[in-house]
Amino acid sequence: MELTEQHRQFLEKTRGAAMITLRRDGAAHAVRVGVALVDGRVWSSGTQDRLRTRSLRRDPRCTLFFWEQGHGFLTLEGKVTLIEGTEVPELSLRLFRTMQAGMSPGPAPGNVMWYGRELTPDEFRAAMVRERRLIYQFEVERAYGPAMR
Repeated sequence: MELTEQHRQFLEKTRGAAMITLRRDGAAHAVRVGVALVDGRVWSSGTQDRLRTRSLRRDPRCTLFFWEQGHGFLTLEGKVTLIEGTEVPELSLRLFRTMQAGMSPGPAPGNVMWYGRELTPDEFRAAMVRERRLIYQFEVERAYGPAMR
């Protein structure tokens, strides 16, 4: 499913998001996450050893829930593709630059914030390798909610 312009606008301005995956026993596992639209795709970041990564390897179904002050929210249901490999540090740089656009105070141009520290692109890429990062790429199958209130 293609996201509507209304959905895209909501995602670009909303920072609150939760990712819900399914545990082995079928119970929901919800965590707060950072999410951004990168080249029209919904991306988030994780590590190889997270519970949500293990859950998605077993069952790629996932729900993302976004909220804003008031009553606006957006729910995206779909499946996740795990992007892994040597391109992840560079893709992560794109993701975090997108998520941090407009941040005030923000990092110097080209740099990114990571755990309260400003990192150069090379430092950030090295951190992504050390942390065994990957990208969650969402294929949206259903979207609903009063996204624009």
